[in-house]
Amino acid sequence: MAVKAVQQIMLGGVCKNEAQTLSTLKAVKAAGYDGLELNGFMIRPTSLMVRMLTRAAGMPVGKGGNFDWRGMLKEAGLCAVALHEDLGSVKKNPEAVIDRAAELLTDKVVITGMYRFDYSDRRAVEELAKDLNASGERLGKSGIALLYHNHNCEFRRVEKNRTAYDVLIEETDSRYVNFELDSYWPTEAGVSAIALMKRLGERMRLYHINDRGTKVTGPSMTPILKSDSMELGYGNMNLEELITQALSVNVDAVILESHKNWAEKSPVKSLQMSAAFLKEHMD
Repeated sequence: MAVKAVQQIMLGGVCKNEAQTLSTLKAVKAAGYDGLELNGFMIRPTSLMVRMLTRAAGMPVGKGGNFDWRGMLKEAGLCAVALHEDLGSVKKNPEAVIDRAAELLTDKVVITGMYRFDYSDRRAVEELAKDLNASGERLGKSGIALLYHNHNCEFRRVEKNRTAYDVLIEETDSRYVNFELDSYWPTEAGVSAIALMKRLGERMRLYHINDRGTKVTGPSMTPILKSDSMELGYGNMNLEELITQALSVNVDAVILESHKNWAEKSPVKSLQMSAAFLKEHMD
């Protein structure tokens, strides 16, 4: 049965100290979630530049670099479903990544896309696939599965009828590399998320869920509105079809990740609202 979880990036603004973090984690549990997906750059000290760039994107990382995450998760009754890491850290020091995953009692490490990487360069993407294979084989020797998480850059074309994501699917070995599909980003890029899910099949081990729409009410200045993340069931995506497909291939977890635009400007209120959709379609 798939675990219901929340991505840690949602909670940075309400995890400013350990007491507030524990209270937030207990609220996540009370809302009906079973786990949290953690980010390496949020659970260990990181550079000011990383924190500034993340905040500039609308997602503050909080101050959790020295918190006892394993202890707080246990006290809140949550599990760690996966650990997001950057590929550079995995390649440079796989043992440290393996140790962090073991400390958190998770068997999944997720690569979250490449910083300042040209996804339109076919050769570069092919090299990325090779690096993922090598890293996945190394982690696999310690019982850790390597997954790749998409954004929208992967849907840039490297050839007339081939995207970077096509290359990653076709040129990674399913023994070493599988996927955490985020259906928001292909939708944003004009790509069919359900078609991708069906193509991945059981290679989709985790599913990132979000909705997409607008909270604008009343007359619009022009007929054009900007879409943003929404609470589940409040936007325009066919989430019923998507989650049914994800569950049909036995994903290990369905993970909520909204990027901002939260109801009442509160990530906790937002995840509580989204919990109703997950309860209806997963319980």
